[in-house]
Amino acid sequence: MNRVQPLLQIADLECRYGKRVILEAVSLTLHQGEIGCLLGPSGCGKTTLLHAIAGFQPIFHGSISLDGEVISTPTAALPPEKRQVGVVFQDYALFPHLSVAGNLAFGLAGMPRAEQRARVEEMLELVHLQEYAGHFPHQLSGGQQQRVALARALAPRPRLLLMDEPFSNLDTELRRSLAREVRHILRETGTSALIVTHDRSEAFIAGDRIGVITHGRLQQWDTPETVYRTPATTGVARIVGEGNLLRGKVVQPGLVDTELGQVEIRDTDRPAGSHVDIFARSGDLVAGEHHRAVTVQVVEKHFLGDSALYRFRLPGGRTIEANLESPVDIAPGQEIALRMEGPLVFARGRGHT
Repeated sequence: MNRVQPLLQIADLECRYGKRVILEAVSLTLHQGEIGCLLGPSGCGKTTLLHAIAGFQPIFHGSISLDGEVISTPTAALPPEKRQVGVVFQDYALFPHLSVAGNLAFGLAGMPRAEQRARVEEMLELVHLQEYAGHFPHQLSGGQQQRVALARALAPRPRLLLMDEPFSNLDTELRRSLAREVRHILRETGTSALIVTHDRSEAFIAGDRIGVITHGRLQQWDTPETVYRTPATTGVARIVGEGNLLRGKVVQPGLVDTELGQVEIRDTDRPAGSHVDIFARSGDLVAGEHHRAVTVQVVEKHFLGDSALYRFRLPGGRTIEANLESPVDIAPGQEIALRMEGPLVFARGRGHT
């Protein structure tokens, strides 16, 4: 059976600034029509990876291939302008002296004038900005500027689109709305894209694949569902979802003793006596009397409408947080019974990033 060749293939990539390693042993593939999101904290190497793909950053080891063509090695690199890669920068980088239509036409200089006009009109319609063709960037809202930047990058029909924190200058509600809109536009045009973000909501909304990067290493590259449900490390778990990290010891296969009492786990292959890390999200914490529940003290409670955010003090003295959808009618200083159900389990010392 023939396997489909990836559009983008990165193999064992390493990037450095001087002697400092920024990216190490990064490998991933992105297929035609897929949208990938690179998620991770500031300074982890996400933007450096985008710059290496675009040709702005030399690589120290490994290779980058686009549509079967090797475009970067440590000894040779295709110039950025020949890669057919579109880039949307964090600040949009629109030309302030050009109108919206002028910005869209900028990358179409080699095209006959009639075709150029037709392509600009097509892009304006795609991003719903036909009536703003004559406006200048300073006359537009942040969301409108973002759509202009996207349309300008798509106008030359790039093989791959790179977007560096494209929604970071916008408020939370608009960011998520535009993430959905950008996904729709990329789908409509059949464009493959790699998007850098530090916001997991944006990554989950926009991405077919999510890559979590920490400390210059790609910790996991998979579907959003897989990354969330079965994170490779506790570091990945922390990045893709809020939760509490607890230490535990397997007392018998399928049962772990923790600071929050004993908890049953699905993994029955871990031998008795082995040490594990438990990552418990809010949905894994259940209030109410139960033979495995532990009495905890409510330290803080913040009512959020359909839910409430609690801080609990465990018997050992440490505190944990949980957002419970059915707010418990109890005030700070009082005690309740709390237990865990179905948390994530990692081998001690192997789950951290």
